[in-house]
Amino acid sequence: MPTPTLAFRELTHEECIALLDRHQVGRLAFTQRERLDIEPIHYVHLDGWLYGRTQPGTKLEVLLHNRWVAFEVDEVDALFDWRSVVVRGGLYLLRAEGSEVERERYAQGVAAVRRLIPEAFTPDDPTPERAILFRIHVDELSGRAATTR
Repeated sequence: MPTPTLAFRELTHEECIALLDRHQVGRLAFTQRERLDIEPIHYVHLDGWLYGRTQPGTKLEVLLHNRWVAFEVDEVDALFDWRSVVVRGGLYLLRAEGSEVERERYAQGVAAVRRLIPEAFTPDDPTPERAILFRIHVDELSGRAATTR
Protein backbone atom coordinates (compact mmCIF):
# COMPACT_ATOMS: atom_id res chain seq x y z
CA MET A 1 0.00 0.00 0.00
CA PRO A 2 1.54 3.36 -0.97
CA THR A 3 2.29 5.99 1.63
CA PRO A 4 -0.19 8.87 1.37
CA THR A 5 1.09 12.29 0.39
CA LEU A 6 0.64 14.79 3.17
CA ALA A 7 -0.38 18.39 2.39
CA PHE A 8 -0.40 21.34 4.79
CA ARG A 9 -2.19 24.64 4.26
CA GLU A 10 -3.16 27.81 6.07
CA LEU A 11 -6.82 28.11 7.04
CA THR A 12 -8.72 31.16 5.85
CA HIS A 13 -10.11 33.62 8.39
CA GLU A 14 -13.59 32.23 7.74
CA GLU A 15 -12.42 28.64 8.29
CA CYS A 16 -10.78 29.66 11.58
CA ILE A 17 -13.98 31.34 12.81
CA ALA A 18 -16.07 28.33 11.76
CA LEU A 19 -13.77 25.97 13.69
CA LEU A 20 -13.96 28.16 16.83
CA ASP A 21 -17.75 28.20 16.52
CA ARG A 22 -18.00 24.39 16.17
CA HIS A 23 -16.22 23.64 19.44
CA GLN A 24 -16.49 24.47 23.12
CA VAL A 25 -13.23 23.18 24.62
CA GLY A 26 -9.77 24.51 23.92
CA ARG A 27 -6.43 25.04 25.63
CA LEU A 28 -5.39 28.29 27.26
CA ALA A 29 -1.64 28.96 27.27
CA PHE A 30 -0.09 31.58 29.55
CA THR A 31 3.30 32.38 31.04
CA GLN A 32 4.62 33.09 34.49
CA ARG A 33 8.22 34.26 34.46
CA GLU A 34 10.14 31.42 32.77
CA ARG A 35 7.28 28.90 32.95
CA LEU A 36 4.63 28.16 30.34
CA ASP A 37 1.33 26.53 31.34
CA ILE A 38 -1.49 25.13 29.24
CA GLU A 39 -4.92 24.29 30.64
CA PRO A 40 -8.10 23.03 28.99
CA ILE A 41 -11.12 25.31 29.34
CA HIS A 42 -14.68 25.55 28.10
CA TYR A 43 -15.36 28.58 25.94
CA VAL A 44 -17.91 30.31 23.75
CA HIS A 45 -16.84 32.33 20.72
CA LEU A 46 -18.94 35.45 20.14
CA ASP A 47 -18.25 38.60 18.13
CA GLY A 48 -14.44 38.47 18.25
CA TRP A 49 -14.23 37.34 21.88
CA LEU A 50 -13.80 34.01 23.64
CA TYR A 51 -15.83 33.83 26.86
CA GLY A 52 -15.06 31.47 29.70
CA ARG A 53 -14.95 31.17 33.43
CA THR A 54 -12.58 29.95 36.07
CA GLN A 55 -12.16 29.70 39.81
CA PRO A 56 -9.77 31.54 42.12
CA GLY A 57 -6.28 30.09 42.18
CA THR A 58 -2.78 30.23 40.77
CA LYS A 59 -3.86 30.53 37.13
CA LEU A 60 -5.95 33.58 37.90
CA GLU A 61 -3.19 35.20 39.96
CA VAL A 62 -0.77 34.72 37.06
CA LEU A 63 -3.24 36.12 34.53
CA LEU A 64 -3.80 39.22 36.65
CA HIS A 65 -0.08 40.02 36.21
CA ASN A 66 0.22 39.08 32.53
CA ARG A 67 -3.05 39.06 30.58
CA TRP A 68 -1.51 38.08 27.20
CA VAL A 69 -2.49 34.54 26.33
CA ALA A 70 -2.71 32.08 23.47
CA PHE A 71 -5.65 29.77 22.97
CA GLU A 72 -5.78 26.70 20.73
CA VAL A 73 -8.59 24.55 19.40
CA ASP A 74 -8.00 21.39 17.37
CA GLU A 75 -10.26 19.26 15.22
CA VAL A 76 -8.80 15.84 14.46
CA ASP A 77 -10.38 13.31 12.09
CA ALA A 78 -7.30 11.13 11.62
CA LEU A 79 -3.54 11.17 12.09
CA PHE A 80 -3.01 13.19 8.89
CA ASP A 81 -6.41 14.87 8.68
CA TRP A 82 -6.72 17.74 11.14
CA ARG A 83 -7.31 21.46 11.57
CA SER A 84 -5.93 23.72 14.31
CA VAL A 85 -6.66 27.34 15.22
CA VAL A 86 -4.60 29.60 17.48
CA VAL A 87 -5.93 32.82 19.00
CA ARG A 88 -3.63 35.36 20.62
CA GLY A 89 -4.93 38.25 22.69
CA GLY A 90 -5.58 39.84 26.03
CA LEU A 91 -7.63 38.23 28.78
CA TYR A 92 -9.99 40.54 30.66
CA LEU A 93 -11.94 39.78 33.83
CA LEU A 94 -15.62 40.69 33.75
CA ARG A 95 -17.17 42.15 36.88
CA ALA A 96 -20.81 42.28 37.93
CA GLU A 97 -20.18 45.55 39.76
CA GLY A 98 -18.67 48.78 38.53
CA SER A 99 -19.63 51.14 35.75
CA GLU A 100 -22.62 50.61 33.49
CA VAL A 101 -20.28 49.44 30.72
CA GLU A 102 -18.66 46.88 33.06
CA ARG A 103 -22.06 45.56 34.13
CA GLU A 104 -23.17 45.29 30.48
CA ARG A 105 -20.02 43.37 29.56
CA TYR A 106 -20.58 41.04 32.49
CA ALA A 107 -24.19 40.41 31.45
CA GLN A 108 -23.02 39.74 27.89
CA GLY A 109 -20.46 37.26 29.24
CA VAL A 110 -23.04 35.46 31.38
CA ALA A 111 -25.36 35.20 28.37
CA ALA A 112 -22.50 33.82 26.25
CA VAL A 113 -21.55 31.17 28.83
CA ARG A 114 -25.21 30.20 29.21
CA ARG A 115 -25.25 29.26 25.52
CA LEU A 116 -22.99 26.39 26.58
CA ILE A 117 -24.22 25.79 30.14
CA PRO A 118 -27.75 27.20 30.61
CA GLU A 119 -27.55 26.73 34.41
CA ALA A 120 -24.33 28.78 34.74
CA PHE A 121 -24.45 31.35 37.54
CA THR A 122 -27.73 29.96 38.91
CA PRO A 123 -28.40 27.74 41.97
CA ASP A 124 -28.33 24.72 39.59
CA ASP A 125 -24.86 25.56 38.21
CA PRO A 126 -22.92 22.27 37.75
CA THR A 127 -19.60 24.08 38.42
CA PRO A 128 -20.43 26.87 40.90
CA GLU A 129 -16.76 27.19 41.93
CA ARG A 130 -16.08 28.70 38.49
CA ALA A 131 -17.54 32.03 39.48
CA ILE A 132 -14.99 34.27 37.77
CA LEU A 133 -15.99 35.29 34.27
CA PHE A 134 -13.47 36.40 31.63
CA ARG A 135 -13.15 37.07 27.96
CA ILE A 136 -10.22 36.94 25.57
CA HIS A 137 -10.07 39.37 22.69
CA VAL A 138 -9.17 37.75 19.36
CA ASP A 139 -6.25 40.06 18.49
CA GLU A 140 -4.58 37.50 16.21
CA LEU A 141 -6.12 34.46 14.56
CA SER A 142 -4.32 31.81 12.54
CA GLY A 143 -4.95 28.24 11.55
CA ARG A 144 -3.38 25.32 9.77
CA ALA A 145 -4.68 22.09 8.32
CA ALA A 146 -3.22 18.80 7.19
CA THR A 147 -4.77 16.37 4.71
CA THR A 148 -3.69 13.39 2.73
CA ARG A 149 -3.97 13.40 -1.02
